[in-house]
Amino acid sequence: MGNGRVRKVTVLTCCLALLSVSVAASEFSVDKVYHPYVQPLERELEWRMLSGDGQQLHRLGIGKSLSDSLFVEGYLIAEDNDRHFSLEALELEVKWQLTEQGEYDADWGVLFELEHQQHDDTWGLSSGLLMEKEWGKWVGAANFIIEYEWGNEIKNELESSLALQARYRYSEKLEPAIEFYSNENGQAVGPVVMGDIRLAHAKKMHWEVGSIFGLGYKGPDSTLRVLIEYEY
Repeated sequence: MGNGRVRKVTVLTCCLALLSVSVAASEFSVDKVYHPYVQPLERELEWRMLSGDGQQLHRLGIGKSLSDSLFVEGYLIAEDNDRHFSLEALELEVKWQLTEQGEYDADWGVLFELEHQQHDDTWGLSSGLLMEKEWGKWVGAANFIIEYEWGNEIKNELESSLALQARYRYSEKLEPAIEFYSNENGQAVGPVVMGDIRLAHAKKMHWEVGSIFGLGYKGPDSTLRVLIEYEY
């Protein structure tokens, strides 16, 4: 069986697995929208921040591509609550690019995450399907994520979520976008701006800033989302 056929079968299997799981999320969270691409020899430092209702969640990650289709990243996750800053979780993330960019009508990848909550010894294992498609200067991305959580302090359960992004490639340094997040507890939508800043010696800084507004879900009425990635 050729590589192209293997990748098609893998994509179809992921789609069927996602469709077979019902949404049963216990809480809503806004996060970044992932893209299915992996750059060979890429190394990355990443900082993410979510802020809403007086609380902040920070992620500090370091990652590296192991091949032209596999990228691994580790995160420290900390919470700032009423001026009390504490380490909440550790996370390992693997992204696998399934198709070459432009090989099919849409580009595909999968995401795997393993997270350990420090305070209650809770574990979470996530898998997701990543899709991206271009229409001229418009680019659409979709993430379908399923997570299984287990531990002594919680009821073992499946959670799933959907994240969508539509962005306009105005210029390399400035791309306006709109993002949509959903699970059974509600939805959230809001504008985002992002861009790339080229640095010396093939280095690059990617930035994103967004304000995401809740539509009747259990969570902040609005969430400020900030991301900075340094690729080298």
